Amino acid sequence: MYQGYCGQVLRVNLSRGEIKKEELPLEFIRNYLGGRGFNMKRLYDEVSPEVKPLDPENKLFIGVGPLTGTLFPGGARVNFSAKSPQTGILGDSNTGGFFGPELKFAGFDQVIIEGKAESPVYLYIKDEGAEIRPADHLWGKDTFTTQEEIIAESRDKRTQVACIGPASENGVKYSGIFCNHVRAAARTGMGLVMASKNLKAVAVRGTQKLGADDPTRFLRIIDRLDRKIRKHSEYEVRCRLGTTKLIKSLNEAGCLATRHFQTGRFAHAEQVSGEYLEENYKLKSKGCFSCIIPCSRFFEIDKGEHRGLKSEGPEFEGLAGFSSRVGVKSIEDSLKAVDLCNRNGLDVISTSECISFAMELYELGILDKKDTDGIDLCWGNSGAVFSLIEKIVNRQGFGDILADGVLPAARKIGRGSEKYAMQVKGLEIFQADPRGIKGYALGVAVATRGGDHLRREPWFEFTEDAEEGRRRFGVPESAFRLEYKGKGRVVKYYEERCVLSDCMEVCKNTVVNMEILSSSEAAELLHALSGIEFSTEDIDRACERIFNLERAYIVREGIRRQDDTLPERFLKEPLPAECGESAGSIVELEPMLDEYYQAHGWDLDTGIPTSEKLEFLGLGEIAAEFRERGILKE
Repeated sequence: MYQGYCGQVLRVNLSRGEIKKEELPLEFIRNYLGGRGFNMKRLYDEVSPEVKPLDPENKLFIGVGPLTGTLFPGGARVNFSAKSPQTGILGDSNTGGFFGPELKFAGFDQVIIEGKAESPVYLYIKDEGAEIRPADHLWGKDTFTTQEEIIAESRDKRTQVACIGPASENGVKYSGIFCNHVRAAARTGMGLVMASKNLKAVAVRGTQKLGADDPTRFLRIIDRLDRKIRKHSEYEVRCRLGTTKLIKSLNEAGCLATRHFQTGRFAHAEQVSGEYLEENYKLKSKGCFSCIIPCSRFFEIDKGEHRGLKSEGPEFEGLAGFSSRVGVKSIEDSLKAVDLCNRNGLDVISTSECISFAMELYELGILDKKDTDGIDLCWGNSGAVFSLIEKIVNRQGFGDILADGVLPAARKIGRGSEKYAMQVKGLEIFQADPRGIKGYALGVAVATRGGDHLRREPWFEFTEDAEEGRRRFGVPESAFRLEYKGKGRVVKYYEERCVLSDCMEVCKNTVVNMEILSSSEAAELLHALSGIEFSTEDIDRACERIFNLERAYIVREGIRRQDDTLPERFLKEPLPAECGESAGSIVELEPMLDEYYQAHGWDLDTGIPTSEKLEFLGLGEIAAEFRERGILKE
């Protein structure tokens, strides 16, 4: 087989207890590259619109890429994909750490899990083999304990574990899959898919070595990219603070999600910032496999109410979600809330949205203590945050209403609360106010997995370089975050860069945000690694193909232009005066959508990829299916 790829797929049917290996065809590699691309193709082909997310017929796909487990900086990622029980459309989540490389060392590019076990089990994979083991003794245990006990059972400390926690077992729709204690693939409810299959964990141990077709050339390219990273203007701050640097910078820009997006400025941002975390709680930096940007950290609280709490992380999303978003000014309380989510297996973005949504309804008088089990949901009440996390995990009382996500919760509560649900296509949005970052706003509106920011990272709009905006995207305004012109082209470009990152299974810090790997460099790197010749056009075409495949998947599930939208607040309510230069801003979505669809070559009225576009990308079979289903006209 070609280097960089193991050439094997592991298919596991839990209903029948069957395990078999399948070959990975060369044409599959050329068209879908790896990781996310492999998963999206299988998801489209094997999980039809007729399959419900919690049916045994839904499948969980685990995919790694050609750079996973290599010396490429940050070659540590892995994608978990299925039809989402949270949104009903495309489900997919990506995480780092060490699980992905270990799967590659065990000899597999992808694992496909189908069916449902009769009782709790976990899958144990080792060096091209696998077995299904009982997990009754693990059911009900938190993610930390589960990982530790499986590693102890394996008698090998290098065993890597991806597992679910009590939230998944209790049916919380935004529960995730966790590796290395806190490395979370937590978006879109992939943990609940595992729970629906009675699958507590996947454990993997591999001892196989990875090589390169031309090792000298491959190492020379890696060395060049390493130097490029170390010389980057953001290298030092990313090593120190990681994504937590965003709390201070977004607050200064006036677009930090504060008190459920009522404003973009948090008066206590300094006290919950990445800088404050580094100065007062950080023990040392922590990185993923093969990474030279150790953007995470080990921390410890050594006094006060949460004395003894020690863990890794958190990322910006968790830290901001349980500070500015809910009005909590104690960083220690925020760290505790993130820890509760990690141990129980919850997505921090969705959890913080559900809680901040409830707090705003409480402030407005739409909810009172009779609705909230007697909990005072005033802004900044960290005790209320802890109580609601526990109630959500166990689906108790008011927590049961929030456990399905913010949109179902709003529908249950009624009383006009739906307009306060900060979600897109059923997925809760991130910790930055879209009104202050127009490219990200468009990206969140059109994301194929719902209200998500990681399907593209259009950081370019922060450069304020008009000439570069004109050169790269044909519009000078594209380089300014508060301008909307040109953002359709910007978003298309960066979503295809994110496809590249997720298919290679490397970190978006480097490939997308720092732009250290161009399409031509990716082609060169893959050739040196695998021996397969890729041109720059091959790479770009594959990325565009994969993204259009994802769009086709959600179109087949019923998504149209009217679903590519944002909550009313961002479209109609200007950011308040306290938000500095972001004050008065709203999202001009419709003209950005027109430009975005035009950039893609999709139908302007519906957002459906045209037959010509699908044929051009080698997806003619999808065009034929769309005509048969009446999605496209003959």
